[in-house]
Amino acid sequence: KADWPKIRHENRASRFWSRWTPAVVRRRWLAAGTALAALAALISVFFGIKIGLANSDSLSKSGPGYETFQTLERGGVPTGVLTPMEVLVRTDQAKPLAAELAKIDGVGTALVPSGTAGNRGGQSIVVVVPDHETVNSKSVDVVKRVKTAVENHPGAVGVAGIGAAQIDFLHAVYGNFPLMVTIIALLTYVLLVRAFRSLLLPLKAVLLNLFSLAATLGLMVLFWQDGHGSEAVFGIAATGAVTFWIPLMVFAFLFGLSMDYEVFILSRVREEYDAGRPTDAAVIEGIGRTGRLVTSAALILFLAFAALASGPGTDLKTLATGLGIGILLDATIVRMLLVPSLVSLFGRWNWYLPAWAARPLRVRPSYPHAEGTGTDN
Repeated sequence: KADWPKIRHENRASRFWSRWTPAVVRRRWLAAGTALAALAALISVFFGIKIGLANSDSLSKSGPGYETFQTLERGGVPTGVLTPMEVLVRTDQAKPLAAELAKIDGVGTALVPSGTAGNRGGQSIVVVVPDHETVNSKSVDVVKRVKTAVENHPGAVGVAGIGAAQIDFLHAVYGNFPLMVTIIALLTYVLLVRAFRSLLLPLKAVLLNLFSLAATLGLMVLFWQDGHGSEAVFGIAATGAVTFWIPLMVFAFLFGLSMDYEVFILSRVREEYDAGRPTDAAVIEGIGRTGRLVTSAALILFLAFAALASGPGTDLKTLATGLGIGILLDATIVRMLLVPSLVSLFGRWNWYLPAWAARPLRVRPSYPHAEGTGTDN
């Protein structure tokens, strides 16, 4: 046919979304329950996350470095040699401290170097080798025990090394992370209350975003930390941990992007409701108009991150796959199922903004109109 393919008309809702959304609305309880169960399963996996560095099993399987490490392992050298701890202490206390640290559970050996590089200016470095590499938040307990022993020893200055640096980083960054997330969520909620003229819709938007992020991190734990997919797709063994900076990047990117999608969809739904449509009809028309655009944007970003995942480096692959999977998860389970089903379930409660809440935000109050009467609120 001369007019094939059909030209899309943007003044009409997408045919696919106009069929999909009514089906979700009719089966709102089933859709919401299925989506929430899937998110809950992934979020439960997220609580097993280990923050740190990739373990040695997931690194390169060839080259002089790998061959040397294999030779050391065959000779009985523990993997802890990859992450030694360096303890700075007065020279006269170096040997007594080394003997004390060698007795700590999880420590393989503690040595005092004899050369001038490790002994100068009246101070020495005690090298402490753990039994196992200390590369993540679940394997640094031995480092904490060493730090406790050093704090109580006279003449000891402090502990350095990869494990000690991770403890300091986790404390400095993730110690404040809950507070940061709370502040961002509250500010986002206030701004969305003003935008949507609703108390419930912004709360739903913020909570769904946080659930989506936690589920994405759960997928990363399954795929990379536990190795359910990384070996098959990339030929990389389970990393044993998620690199400490990656969850921060995933949160920063996906929270903003997901909220953009949410605002875009719900603003259109709000417009339809304000025009006098019932809640279900507003949801169907709003998502029918925006679903195609949001899904196309998500697919484009997913393909871009899939290309990025083909680059070298395990950390780069982890970040790219996390962002790509997170975008798909948000565009499918959240936007295709949870958003229409929950808005339909909440019904008239979506549109309440009492005068006492609207006044400080300098917007008009909002109350639900009689569904199907065509009354504007």
